[in-house]
Amino acid sequence: RRKFVEAQKVQPKGKTGKADWALNQIRKLYGVEKQAKALEPEARHALREQKSRPLIDQLRTWLDKSLAQVLPKSALGKALHYLDNQWPRLTRFLHDGLIPLDNNPAENAIRPFVIGRKNWLFSHTPSGAQASAAIYSLIETAKANGLSPYDYLQYVFATLPTLDDDDFSTLLPWQWKET
Repeated sequence: RRKFVEAQKVQPKGKTGKADWALNQIRKLYGVEKQAKALEPEARHALREQKSRPLIDQLRTWLDKSLAQVLPKSALGKALHYLDNQWPRLTRFLHDGLIPLDNNPAENAIRPFVIGRKNWLFSHTPSGAQASAAIYSLIETAKANGLSPYDYLQYVFATLPTLDDDDFSTLLPWQWKET
């Protein structure tokens, strides 16, 4: 989507073009996903087959036609070639109702670390950087499992010294139950 937004910005003012058409198709796909959000995976898959697959088929036909008509180095050409190269990844969501249309939740989860990367660039030791990465992973995994990171880490740090080596898996965020 981002590359088509960039291509749309270089279009003449007040004119609509191929980038607008692609963005409209993408908007329609997200509209279907909004309808499918509360559905069970099987029902979501059926809805995608009924509504999203025709949109994807139209997009593919348009893409094949447009690739031959647009200069590859133009903003629109770059967007079209990117779409063509990423096509198998884009259409993967059609095969299973559990697969999301995009990876926005993962992108949002790593955003704090991307923003703070400069702060962590100069860890004093490699083991310190590794420890930081482990803690950040635990925090984000706890959030993804609906836990309060503070409460979860407080429990882990209090319980960890009392565990045997084979009991560590009980502390994983998706297995932890508040006691």
